[in-house]
Amino acid sequence: MSSTRYTLQVCAIGAILGGCSGGASAPSLSPAASLNPASGRAHAWARHTVGLGKILSSKSGLQIFGFDVNRSGTDGLLATANDTTSDVETFDQGSASITSSYPTKNPPGNSYKVDAIVAGDVGLVTRYVVPKGKIYAKRFYDIMNPVTAQKFTASWKPPIRDVDILQAGVNQTTGKDAYFAIELKNQDQPDVIVGDVASARPFKVFHLDPNLFGGGNGPQFDVDTGSDQGVVALSPDGGAVGGAAPVNVLIDLKTGKQTQFTGLNNGYYGSGYVNGLAVDSASGIAATTTELNAQVEFYDLAKQTGTFAQLPCTGSSSQI
Repeated sequence: MSSTRYTLQVCAIGAILGGCSGGASAPSLSPAASLNPASGRAHAWARHTVGLGKILSSKSGLQIFGFDVNRSGTDGLLATANDTTSDVETFDQGSASITSSYPTKNPPGNSYKVDAIVAGDVGLVTRYVVPKGKIYAKRFYDIMNPVTAQKFTASWKPPIRDVDILQAGVNQTTGKDAYFAIELKNQDQPDVIVGDVASARPFKVFHLDPNLFGGGNGPQFDVDTGSDQGVVALSPDGGAVGGAAPVNVLIDLKTGKQTQFTGLNNGYYGSGYVNGLAVDSASGIAATTTELNAQVEFYDLAKQTGTFAQLPCTGSSSQI
């Protein structure tokens, strides 16, 4: 599933932080402009009514495998599946209603996952095809340009073969997409793929160290469009109890150059795994959630400094 699923964990903290009268106070999830006064970034915070809004359910009632919304419009995209069927559905954000569902006839062995909606309301969807008599799926990538077309309009061929996109950096402002992926037939070699799925321009591929960015360390990925960097937060020892502090890695999306700084490791058991990551490109602030201390961390990516908030009704040895 795309990075969206992990971002949900961070975004949901907004409701949790104020949800228990016995909890300690915590900073807003939208960091104040003063956190990064010299960045020169535009600060335009979205405001909405606090509390649960309308609830969207898939038309099929099946489990959802990836979704995203058009931040400049009202449309959204999701995929569903079970053991026998799968579909791609578009929806309206305002009414929380499904607007289309396709394909009408899905061949046996086909299923889908939504990776992202990128700039220009372009949707990227992974199509899994299990050949007859086989158990492992081949991966194909379909384009919806735009999502409101309510159908696949093209296909995308990744710059490397047998690649599985695990997470997409959230970027709907520029024509530069970034994806965290692994090479399935190359010992799950981790990569960052940079380009524009809506154009025919060549993509850049930055190969990452599998000893650091391997799946056992639980890497979480997003992008900071303000500095044109990929951001990875991970646990260098596989989330071990009492283990090493998380590591935050900044990846220059032009050159692939990496910069690392150590994250916070609070609590009796330490942080453990990084369970979620979201980057606010307007302020240059990254937010993470960590497993073994029930905390939310806020990092100024330019200064490479951080602070944290303890979730209400929890202690630094609680788990989330």
